[in-house]
Amino acid sequence: MSYTVSEIARALGCEAVGATELVITGCSEPADAAPDQLALAMKPEYAETLGQGQAQVAMLWQGADWQALGLRAAILAERPRFAMSGLSAVMDPGPRYGTGIHPAAIVDPSAVIGKDVNIAPGAIIGAGVRIGDGSTIGPQSYIGTDVTIGPGADIREHVVICHGCTIGARFIAQPGVRVGSDGFSFVTPEQSAVERVRDTLGDQGEEERQSWARIHSLGAVTIGDDVEIGANTCIDRGTIRDTVIGNRTKIDNLVHLGHNVQIGEDCLICGQVGMAGSAKVGNNCVFAGQCGVSDNIFVGDNVIAGGATKIMSNVPKGRVLLGYPATKMENQMESYKALRRLPRLFKEVAALKKAVSKPE
Repeated sequence: MSYTVSEIARALGCEAVGATELVITGCSEPADAAPDQLALAMKPEYAETLGQGQAQVAMLWQGADWQALGLRAAILAERPRFAMSGLSAVMDPGPRYGTGIHPAAIVDPSAVIGKDVNIAPGAIIGAGVRIGDGSTIGPQSYIGTDVTIGPGADIREHVVICHGCTIGARFIAQPGVRVGSDGFSFVTPEQSAVERVRDTLGDQGEEERQSWARIHSLGAVTIGDDVEIGANTCIDRGTIRDTVIGNRTKIDNLVHLGHNVQIGEDCLICGQVGMAGSAKVGNNCVFAGQCGVSDNIFVGDNVIAGGATKIMSNVPKGRVLLGYPATKMENQMESYKALRRLPRLFKEVAALKKAVSKPE
C-alpha cells in the first residue's frame, strides 16, 4: 500500500508542500523513519529527533519550517493529532481473512447475508441472523440466533454475539469481545444479608444460610451506529429490557457493563471500567481507567471521571469527578494535598504542645 504525499494530504484535507510526488509506503516515529515513510513529527519536540532517522517527508504543525528540518516535503495540519485519525485509516491494511464466505465457515441456511460480506474460517453464523452489506466476520467468531448486524461491521477474531442482539452500522469489535451473555442476577428466598446491609449501611442482622436462585436474562443488547468495543470486553444482556449502548460510543479493553445498563451517545469508556446493573449514563461522558459505577444510579451528560473514581450516587450533568467515593475533582485534590501535609502538621502540633507545657 503506497500513496504520494499529495494523495495523502488531499485525503486528510491538509496542505502538502515540497516534493509532493514522493511515494509513502508507511508511517513511523521521526527517529526510526525510513526514506519512504512519513515521519509523525506533530510537535516541535518530536521534530527534534528527525535527524536521527532518514525521513524525507513528515507530518508537521501549521507554520513549521519544514525546509530547516532537512525535509524534501511535508504535510501541514492545523490539528495534527486529529489528522492522524484520518491518516491511520488511510494507511491501515487491516486483517486479511480473504473474501467471500470461507468453506470452513458455518452459515445457517436461514441467515441473510448482505453484499460483499466476508466470513472467515471457523466463524459460525446462527439461524435467523442478518448481516449488513460490506461487513467482515473474523475467524472463530460466533453470531448467535436472530442477531442483526448493520452494514460495514468489522468483527475481529473470537468475538461472540449472543442470541437476539441488535447492532447498528459500522460496528467494530476487537478480538475476544463478548456481547449478550447473561447478567449476574441472583436472589434468595428471604431477605439476604446483602439486602439488609444496603438498607442499614452496615448491619447484616442475624446470620442465616440461604442458597442463591438464578434470575434468567430475558432481554438482549442493543448497540447503536459507529460503536467500537475493545478486546475482551463483556456486555451483559438485560434482565427484561435490553442493555443499551448509544451511537458513536467507544469502549476500551476489559470493560464490563452489567445487565440493563444504558450508555448514551458519544461516550468514552476506558480500560477496566465496571458498571453495575441498571446504571444509566448520559451523553458525552468520559470514564478513565478503572472507574466503577454503582448499580441503579444516574450519571448526567458531559460528566468526566478521572482514573479509579468510584461513583456511588447520582451525578448531575457537567460534573468532573475523582476519588473513592467520587467527589468534585478540585475538592478531591485539596483533600489529597491536605493529607500529604498531615505529617508536618503533626510535628508542628507536637512542638507547640511541648512549648506550652514546658515554658521557658
